[in-house]
Amino acid sequence: MQDASPTKLLIVDDLPENLQALEALIRGDGREIYQAGSGEAALALLLQHDFALAILDVQMPGMDGFELAELMRGTEKTRQIPIVFVTAAGKELNYAFKGYEAGAVDMLYKPLDARAVKGKVAVFVALYEQREAMRRQVEELQAARQQQEETQAQLRHALLMRDEFMSMVSHEMRTPLNTLYLETQLRKMQLERGNMAAFGAEQLQRMVARDDRQIQSIIRLIDDMLDVSRIRSGKLSLRPGWVELSGLLRRVVHDLTPQATTAGTSITLDAATPVSGWWDEFRIEQIVVNLLTNALRYGCAQPVQVTLTVEQDWARIDVRDCGPGIAPDKQARIFEPYERGVGADAPAGLGLGLYISRQLAEVHEGTLTLQSKPGEGAVFSLTLPRRDAPPEA
Repeated sequence: MQDASPTKLLIVDDLPENLQALEALIRGDGREIYQAGSGEAALALLLQHDFALAILDVQMPGMDGFELAELMRGTEKTRQIPIVFVTAAGKELNYAFKGYEAGAVDMLYKPLDARAVKGKVAVFVALYEQREAMRRQVEELQAARQQQEETQAQLRHALLMRDEFMSMVSHEMRTPLNTLYLETQLRKMQLERGNMAAFGAEQLQRMVARDDRQIQSIIRLIDDMLDVSRIRSGKLSLRPGWVELSGLLRRVVHDLTPQATTAGTSITLDAATPVSGWWDEFRIEQIVVNLLTNALRYGCAQPVQVTLTVEQDWARIDVRDCGPGIAPDKQARIFEPYERGVGADAPAGLGLGLYISRQLAEVHEGTLTLQSKPGEGAVFSLTLPRRDAPPEA
């Protein structure tokens, strides 16, 4: 619970000696006294501070105490402040009625009874402090309730994400496993029939290639899940080495060219300038493969371009596709985990590629950014700092 601020009291009188005498009477621990020598000065203070009590002298030149009270009662900020009038006019009944009609909660008569003044002020201060304590408790309860609701919403979202993730993993794992299972059953049936001709060199080569593709799919899914676990637990580490980027890009483009050909497109590479630095070669290749795979998937069978730009302190790899582009409201979301598109556009996999790639870029103290307009394709840019020595662990 936050510490209570001092309780503020306002005293208004046109005579300085009266203000000093009254302040001496009501001064106390945890109280902050404000003085005003006129109604106008009092209004300025009332608009700046929250007062527990206002003690107003009735007879003042200019704006008297009754007029000041009427203004206070007509203003939302000051309407609830208790008002005590101080007067030397005696205890005539009509005068007291006028004070109460102006909004006073009590009247004090001069000469002031010190014990009565202290007692009444103590009562109003206690009421104010109790009210403020209750208000703070209500605010804290409301904040706690809001925090609880937010926590529950986060928990529900986490449970939903968990269920969706498990469903997604089950689906993505089942596809390659089903293929492997069917292949195994087919071979078992051929063996039971003694049909050894089905296992000729050419047939075996095709079988092994199919098995390898399905096993690699499963390995990629498991690796993605492990990477996310490492990222979230803060255990994702790099193994930097001296890496030459242009050669790495040529190798990746060469390896993905068959995939591009199957998709009816091509990959062009502009990386004539060699550039070396201390990076984790495996992780940089992982990012580039993710970006190129996405470009081939969403590029509408249009050419994909990879460009390497070199500056003194950094190197940038741009992967540009000529697909439909990405709407502005979706550009931040695609870097979130499990974002895979919707409907017919939803690709295979867990939707972790861009999320992992951005995290890997940031672990390298680099960035992974996107520039895209609907209908104009997309450019993903991986920017990496250049170092002449390995980064500190």
